[in-house]
Amino acid sequence: MSTIADVASRAGVSKATASRALSGRGYVSEATRQRVADAARDLSYVAHSSATSLATGRTQTVGVVMPPVDRWFFAELLAGVQESLFALDYDLSLYGVPEGSQTRERLFENVLPGRRFDGIIAVGIQPSAQELERLQRTGRPLVSVGPYSEGSSSVSIDDTAAARIATEHLIELGHREIAFVGGATDATQLSFGDARRLDGYHGALRAAGLAAHARVAGATPTMPGGYAAAAGMLGDRRRRPTAIVGVCDEAAIGAIIAARRLGIAVPTELSVVGIDDHEHADMFALTTIGQSPREQGHEAVRLLTQRMEQPDAALEHVAATSALVVRSSTAAPR
Repeated sequence: MSTIADVASRAGVSKATASRALSGRGYVSEATRQRVADAARDLSYVAHSSATSLATGRTQTVGVVMPPVDRWFFAELLAGVQESLFALDYDLSLYGVPEGSQTRERLFENVLPGRRFDGIIAVGIQPSAQELERLQRTGRPLVSVGPYSEGSSSVSIDDTAAARIATEHLIELGHREIAFVGGATDATQLSFGDARRLDGYHGALRAAGLAAHARVAGATPTMPGGYAAAAGMLGDRRRRPTAIVGVCDEAAIGAIIAARRLGIAVPTELSVVGIDDHEHADMFALTTIGQSPREQGHEAVRLLTQRMEQPDAALEHVAATSALVVRSSTAAPR
């Protein structure tokens, strides 16, 4: 197996010059760079990651901390992060652990401080456990994805505005009995992003003089969670809402399924709107606030590489695009 010394000897340069030429870090003339590249190709040389790390001081690895990837948003976001990192020849170490778990506490207390990463991407971090601050103390370049981004570069949508726009869409159609499905009713269990979406819902109702009509059915932000919460609410004919805002598309789709099981027609008897533009949203003709988590993953890697190259540069906060996507799950109340 060829070594960097073999490549350097064949190209007629020092090992340090050969390493700089192959890594792209440090000045090397274009003629020398090409000569080293030709020598490496002729010798079928492949740089060993450990050797590269010793030569450059970098691990070529990024740590990604996020909730478990069993939800569409996190899976899509991770795909975007992975695509961009692989294109830059970076490896990825994923830590997808539940919020509030002992495993997650051990991750922040013992595991992450001892790992060597060139940078960290933190997704959906909760402020209650001061996790972002703990990551900052590791001294590594850091980017967050989600609404909580204290002291780090970040990318996120405006969750409050997303839910406000979704609710205003229903109000403009003429609905007054608008319920919110998803997100824990216990404030201590409500995620930071879901709390902001709930705030947006309440804000839209207050602005329209409908605050007294607010109804929240707490549930996990999943299809089964939305189904269970909506089924309990829709089963009461006397207090049945005419419209539902889902904390996310999964919860909204669960509500649509519950309505169909109960014989309630969508949208003639019940309008439903979600947030995210999930891959199944079009299948259910769901009106939603669209966003692209995969693109947010690409943007997070761009911000991180920028932080790695310029650690002292000003923090950058990117507002990801989101817009109302009207399909046929919403209509004026009958």
